[in-house]
Formats: sequence, structure tokens, C-alpha cells
Amino acid sequence: MGFSFASHTFFNCSMGIYLISFVGYLVFVVLKNKKLGSFSTGLLLVGFILHSVGLVLRWTETHQTGYGYVPLSNMYESLVFFSWTIVLIYLILEFKYQQKAIGLFATPLAFLTIAVTSIIPGISPKITPLMPALQSNWLAIHVITCFLGYASFAVSFGISILYLFKENQEGKEGWKWLPSPVLLDEMNYKSIVIGFPMLTLGIVTGAAWANYAWGGYWSWDPKETWSLITWFVYAAFLHARLIRDWRGRKAAILSIAGFIAVLFTYFGVNYLISGLHSYAMAS
Repeated sequence: MGFSFASHTFFNCSMGIYLISFVGYLVFVVLKNKKLGSFSTGLLLVGFILHSVGLVLRWTETHQTGYGYVPLSNMYESLVFFSWTIVLIYLILEFKYQQKAIGLFATPLAFLTIAVTSIIPGISPKITPLMPALQSNWLAIHVITCFLGYASFAVSFGISILYLFKENQEGKEGWKWLPSPVLLDEMNYKSIVIGFPMLTLGIVTGAAWANYAWGGYWSWDPKETWSLITWFVYAAFLHARLIRDWRGRKAAILSIAGFIAVLFTYFGVNYLISGLHSYAMAS
């Protein structure tokens, strides 16, 4: 089938707005202009709304083609949704902690996640029929919970990077725009507290989906295995935090390691290892 022009245009518009919002946050931290910070957040909200409209349009367009599915079935759709969840999680944390400086990392992630749909070969916005394994209500539940987890981990990754910079530059004039190390550490922890139960639900619903599609809850498929490895990394983070009171640098490094595992689970398995989840590369 042809391109789904309407939704694709909305996604591109939101991508551009995320980039402009990033520039706004960058100038905000340099000039320390609160109005510019508020403007950047407002602009980000506009991009998020357009992005949300694009997702609804994409869902409508799948019905117009006669396939009628929740648009989360291939790499293009999952990347677009991943970007949306990153912005959602970031906005929740910004409104809770009133720390706009984190937007300096979240907005380029949201931008790049959509941008790579035009860079990586084989990714296309075309709408195609679903293979039988994807024709299940478990698809939406599994993907939504997983990507809410991934997005939370993406934000925690950005916060961890900022924490390490702040720790190394503590007391220097150029880095006073960042939140305190204590607050960054707390935000890192809260991001993972949001993401971990979402990833857990994603794995559980994925097992239910696997049983529906392939007749077994677990097959040690590479995607399943790496999802479990990722789960153990973040479980170790929470265990170390709650039992051994790991904070600061140790927690930041473990958060970064966890997101590397997320990236390999999401991209590495699809491109490097064949398995039952190879359909994710379909365009």
C-alpha cells in the first residue's frame, strides 16, 4: 500500500518541534531565562499533541487500508511510539520536579528516535498487513507496557549522564545550571521506579502473547532472553538501592548499563540475531 501521508506529516512536524524545543532548552540553560524555559516546555507540549494526533491518524489509516490494527507492529511504528513515550515520561518528571534542564537530553532523544526512521535502511511508513502472530490484542498491551518502560529508562539514562557531568564538575561555574547531584540521583531512581513495573508487565504480557501465537509461554528466543537480561539489570539497580543504599555514581553507572541492554534488546537483536521476533524489521 502507499504511504500514510497524513500521520507521516504529523510525525515529521512533531520531530521538527522537538528539535526546536531542544534548542530552546539549550539557550535557556545558557541565558538562564525562565520565560524561554517555559516557552520550550510549551513548544514541547505542542509537539507532543501533534505527535498524539499523528498516532490516532495512523490507527485510522490502518482501518482505511482494510487491515485495522493498533499501529505498533513494525520498526517504523515502534520508533514513532518510542519517541512519544519519551516525551510523555519527561513531561511527567518535569512537572513533578520543575527541572527543565533535563529537557536538554530528553528532547534530542525524542527527535532522534523519529529521525532514524528515515536513516536506517528498510524502515518505511508504508502500511502493510499483519502476519498471523501479530493479529492479537496482546500486541498493543505488550508493546505499550514495554515502551513505557524503555522510555523511562531512556530518561533515566539521560539523567545519569547529567549526574556524572555534574559530579565531575561540581563547584565549577559552568555547570551550576544543572540540578544538584542529590536531586538528579532522586530523579534517576524515580524514572526507574516508573519503568521497572512497566517492563515487568511487558515481559508477562509478552509471555501470554507467545502462548497465544506459538503455543508456549517462553522459548528463549533472543529477544526474550535479552528482555530478561535487561529486567535483571534494573532489578539489580532497585535491589542495590533499597538493600545496600546505592546512590550517586554507582547508581548512575548501573542505569547507563541498563539502557545499553535496552538498546541491544530493541535494535541489536533485530539486526544481529534472527529469531521469532524478526518480524519487527518488517516495513
